[in-house]
Amino acid sequence: MPQLIVSIDGVEIKRVNLARDVTTLGRKSHNDIVLKDMIVSGEHCRFELEGLADVYVKDLGSTNGTYVNDHMVKRQKLEHGDVISVGRARIEFRGQSDPGHTDFGQTSVMTLDGSHTLHALLRVLSGTSAGLEVPVVKAVTTFGKPGVAVVAISHRRQGFFVAVMEGGEGPLLNGAPIGREARLLSDGDELELIGTRLAFMLRE
Repeated sequence: MPQLIVSIDGVEIKRVNLARDVTTLGRKSHNDIVLKDMIVSGEHCRFELEGLADVYVKDLGSTNGTYVNDHMVKRQKLEHGDVISVGRARIEFRGQSDPGHTDFGQTSVMTLDGSHTLHALLRVLSGTSAGLEVPVVKAVTTFGKPGVAVVAISHRRQGFFVAVMEGGEGPLLNGAPIGREARLLSDGDELELIGTRLAFMLRE
């Protein structure tokens, strides 16, 4: 299945399998892929699946444009390995999804105790993408650079937990190594991963 790998400042933040005919991307929350970046238009572009694996990216009249391999496009068929640039995000297209990763899709609303519905997100605190907000999606979401350092944020009944998947003592939580056991996250906790600082936030 075709797949998109979304990265900010070299850190992978999301993988999206293209299982539907149309997958939308933009700043507004109704999009399938939400990028809270003022450079990104509310409805920026969409990915169109034709047949089993032919994927086209189409710009939706965005203010700052959609680029494939650094060339602005209106609508273009994607080839395996193409890199789509939208605002400060870099999105790698893969013709076949990686079976070793979970299928991530739309942003989701997560309920912790049955009465309070919360949205979890990570806000980038350092680098050129500082201020960018990345929604945490579904039950388990991985962040990082495969082969270097990867953490997983999981949603459980007790709350949101972070665990190191790759990188040993590299990833930090509030300045200290996360360790081998999953750690419960609180609103405002700070993660550091491959030199990028991220704040974990909960919003109703």
